[in-house]
Amino acid sequence: MAAVKEENGELDKTVSIGEHSELDSSYSLARQKLENLLNKSMRIRMTDGRTLVGLFLCTDRDCNVILGSAQEFLKSTDSFSQGEPRVLGLAMIPGHHVVSIEVESESLVTSQYL
Repeated sequence: MAAVKEENGELDKTVSIGEHSELDSSYSLARQKLENLLNKSMRIRMTDGRTLVGLFLCTDRDCNVILGSAQEFLKSTDSFSQGEPRVLGLAMIPGHHVVSIEVESESLVTSQYL
């Protein structure tokens, strides 16, 4: 018998041994996927129309994201001009402002040969 319930923001896990290993394997798979994205270039679109591009450094359980060497691109009113990026450096993006996250394919390809 398994019961997972949330009380006061904390998980109370009473799980049988077989189900516990399934939870561990799904957590480790998710963790492995996130670890593979470390130091990859990401493009994050935000609710206010801005786009941030930078290296993925970390995240937390609230889906906040930390980007290193980040640049900010404003939503352009002219469809032909992208505009100059503003250099931010280290940036924290609150999870509730994230609309989409894209991993730039060049960073995935080059890391395979390192």
